[in-house]
Amino acid sequence: MYDYDIVCIGSGPAGQRAAVQASKLGKRAAVVERRHSAGGVCIETGTIPSKTFREAVRSFMRLSASGADRAARVRPSMAELAGRVTHVVQRELEIVQDQLERNDVAMLRGRAFFRDRHTLEIHSFEGVRTVTAENFLVCVGTVPAEPGDVLVDGETVMTSDAILDMDELPRSLAVIGGGVIGVEYASMFANLGVKVTLVDRRPRPLEFLDGEIVDELIHQMRCELVTLRCGEAVASIDVVESPHKAGLITLESGKHVVAQKVLYSIGRVGATADLGLENIGLSADSRGRLTVDGQFRTEAENIYAAGDVIGFPALAATSSEQGRLASCHMFGIESEPMRDNFPVGIYSIPEISMVGATEEELTRDKVPYESGVARFREIARGQILGDDSGLLKLLFHRDTRELLGIHCIGTHATELIHVGQAVLTLGGGLDYFLSTVFNYPTLAECYKVAAYNAANKLRFAAQAAEAHGRRKVG
Repeated sequence: MYDYDIVCIGSGPAGQRAAVQASKLGKRAAVVERRHSAGGVCIETGTIPSKTFREAVRSFMRLSASGADRAARVRPSMAELAGRVTHVVQRELEIVQDQLERNDVAMLRGRAFFRDRHTLEIHSFEGVRTVTAENFLVCVGTVPAEPGDVLVDGETVMTSDAILDMDELPRSLAVIGGGVIGVEYASMFANLGVKVTLVDRRPRPLEFLDGEIVDELIHQMRCELVTLRCGEAVASIDVVESPHKAGLITLESGKHVVAQKVLYSIGRVGATADLGLENIGLSADSRGRLTVDGQFRTEAENIYAAGDVIGFPALAATSSEQGRLASCHMFGIESEPMRDNFPVGIYSIPEISMVGATEEELTRDKVPYESGVARFREIARGQILGDDSGLLKLLFHRDTRELLGIHCIGTHATELIHVGQAVLTLGGGLDYFLSTVFNYPTLAECYKVAAYNAANKLRFAAQAAEAHGRRKVG
C-alpha cells in the first residue's frame, strides 16, 4: 500500500537507530537527509567535530612539568587542528553509510516536505520525488538560534556550525552564551592561548550542574585567563574596523567587549520550519520543537518524533535510544522505557559528567544526604596523568545509604561516570563501594576514596548524635 513502512526524516542518531531497528524487524525503512552525507548535524557540525577538535587541542597542549606554564605551549594553526577533525568526520560518515547499507535502509537525499500524513515530497537538485510511508519519524535535529537584529556573517560573527571553518586561529574570541556549546568552545580556545571572554545573562554558566563542579570549572577557566561576564545581556553586536575587522559587543550595562571573532551560541531550535507541518495538523513551539507522548508519537497518529527536535535531554546518546524505542512502538514491539539515569557529558577542558541528583536538588526536596569527595591529586592515577584539580563527588542517602548522584570534573570524567551510573541504576549504595576492589592505579579508585569520605562523615554524625542523646538522658 505504501512505498515504505517507515521513513525517518533526518539521518542523525535517532534516524539511524530507528531505521536500523525497523529493518531488523523486517520492515521497509528509508532515511531522508538534506545534507550531502548521512549522519546529520551530529557528525557534520555538532558532536563529532567539536569533540574531535577538543582532542586535537589537547594534543597540542605541551605544558611544562608543573602543568601551568602557558609559555611552553605550541600554538598550532587552524589547518592543523581542522585536519584531524576532517579525518575523523569522514571516517564516521563512512561508518554510518555502511551501517545503513548493510541493513538495507534506503537513503533518500533532499529536503523533506509533508504533502499529507502518508505522503512526503523530497526536493533535491534532481527535482521533486514523492514517497509514501505508513509511518514517519521526524528527527531533523536542530539549527543554531540566530538573533533577528544581529548579522551572523560567518566571518566575524558566527554560530557553532561555522566556528571550525575559520581560516586561522583568532587572537581573541567573544562567546555569547554560557550553555554547553559556549562553555565547551570557550575552554578549548582558551587552552590554545586565545583571549576568551564569555558573556551570559545568567548569574552562572551551566546552572543545571552541581554547584561545586561549576565552581571548579570557573576556577580552571579563569586560570586559562578566560574573562567571564555573567549576569550581562547583549544589547548589540557590530562589526567594526579597529584597524582590523573585529566584533564590537555592547552590553546592556554599558560595557563593551571587542574580539577578533564572535561565537553566538544562545541555544538551538528545531529544524522544523520548512517541513510542511501544517499539512499534517501539527505545529512546533517557539523553539521549533514537537510535542510527543510516552511512545514518541505526535498528535498525528502515524507521525513520531525523536532526538533534539523534541527537546530535553537533547543528547546524541538519548536521541539514539529514543529513535529505537519509537521504531519499536510504531510496530507494536514491547520494549522497556528509557531509564531516567542517563549520564550528561560536557566536553569542556576539563571535561564534566554527571548522573542523578545534585546537592541543590536534594536540598530543595529536603532529602537527607551526605557527600563523599575524592580529589584526583589523592589518587595515584591522577598523579600519573598530571591532573591535580579533578574531583569525583558521590551523594548518598543519609538513612538508607543509597547512591543518589555522581558528579565528576577532570580527566576522563565522561568515562569514569559509568561506574556510578551502573550502581545507581541497580539500586546500589555506599556499602558496595566500601567492599569493592578497584584496579590500581586507576581513576576508578576515586569511588573507593569518596565512599570512605562519606562513611567517615556518617560515622562522626552518628557518634555525635549518640553522645547528644546520652547527655539528654543524663
